[in-house]
Amino acid sequence: MANQDDSFIREVNEELRSDQMRAIWRKFGRVLIGAAVLLVLGTIGKVGYEFWRETEASAAGDRFLSALTLIREDKKEEGQKELAALEKDGFGAYPVLARMRSASLLAESGDTAGAVAAFAAIAKDGSIPQALRDAARLRAAYLLVDGASYEDVSAEAEQLANPASAMRHSAREVLGLSAYKHGDFKRAKEWFEEITGDAESPRNLANRAQIMLDLITASGKAS
Repeated sequence: MANQDDSFIREVNEELRSDQMRAIWRKFGRVLIGAAVLLVLGTIGKVGYEFWRETEASAAGDRFLSALTLIREDKKEEGQKELAALEKDGFGAYPVLARMRSASLLAESGDTAGAVAAFAAIAKDGSIPQALRDAARLRAAYLLVDGASYEDVSAEAEQLANPASAMRHSAREVLGLSAYKHGDFKRAKEWFEEITGDAESPRNLANRAQIMLDLITASGKAS
């Protein structure tokens, strides 16, 4: 009798649960289905967007390499046109890379002022990643060494020479070169010693700094 009672109670409980589930489904079924559909659509959208990004980045990369190839083959006009097009409708970092290569072409053609202005514009563009802006600033500083004052070079490079900057080694070098060119051997020595005294300085850069220090010492003008 007890077994029959237990069986009856289980059946009643199961029926109640079934009724409760039907009631819940009637109330929330559409919401649950909607949430499931949104989840699926979101997944499809994410995968699709990632595929689109990869495709666009690949296409832009191919165009950039094509432009570099044209320039290397002395078809500069065609290469410059491709770079200009990439600046307008390229994807990812390629518009900025195209701008930087175009600025380098100005320098190669002898238009140093135009190249410096182009790199300075990149460095001031807040929409560009900081690392690329710093690279443009440093490139402008190197171009200024031959024809500009130490102060002009310093305005571009000194903010990159701090210990926390990944570009401090090159920034110190360009500042040292500018100081040396203008006869400020004491300041030049200080910058080159910062390079040789930094354990993280690249070997080739540290070697160049040591050569400059040897030249300054031999001149006897660093005191």
